[in-house]
Amino acid sequence: MFIQTEATPNPSTIKFLPGQSVLEKGTAEFKSAEDAVQSPLAQRLFALQGVELVFLGSDFISVSKADDTDWSVLKPMILGGLMEHFSMRQPVVLPSYYDGQSGEVIEEDEISAQIRELIETRVRPMVAMDGGDIEFESFDDGVVLLRMRGACAGCPSSTMTLKSGIENMLKHFIPEVQEVRPVEEY
Repeated sequence: MFIQTEATPNPSTIKFLPGQSVLEKGTAEFKSAEDAVQSPLAQRLFALQGVELVFLGSDFISVSKADDTDWSVLKPMILGGLMEHFSMRQPVVLPSYYDGQSGEVIEEDEISAQIRELIETRVRPMVAMDGGDIEFESFDDGVVLLRMRGACAGCPSSTMTLKSGIENMLKHFIPEVQEVRPVEEY
């Protein structure tokens, strides 16, 4: 098995590409070992000292490290853990992980539906290339709130991405949009 790595715009995050499917649908973000009870793969990675966040996409795993941890030490350990996990054909997430997720359609106004469509088709694929994800949270009084996940969360260039990229695009296609902000995590 050969696992490729890619740098992300966030220096604390590296994207790992195992060359096979990671998640069958959606994305998953785990911020601690306690969060990761539904993911044997994330639990394995959190067992490594210095791992702070694990983000799973359709064909990649993004791992964020603690500030006091050096990639030259952590990266080989992550690669070893990923190789062992995938070669033993262990599940990435438990089947019960998908139980709480419904495919229900969300009722929303026309503008929110347009924003969601633009985010899904134009923004998320580009952000996934950098090892992250952006989800539409809400639209109210001209302000779009977006949730930054994976490599995007805490990335130094995320503000520029939101303001220069996403905000300008949404304003171009949807005149009602006045501003784009990240959802503040507490």
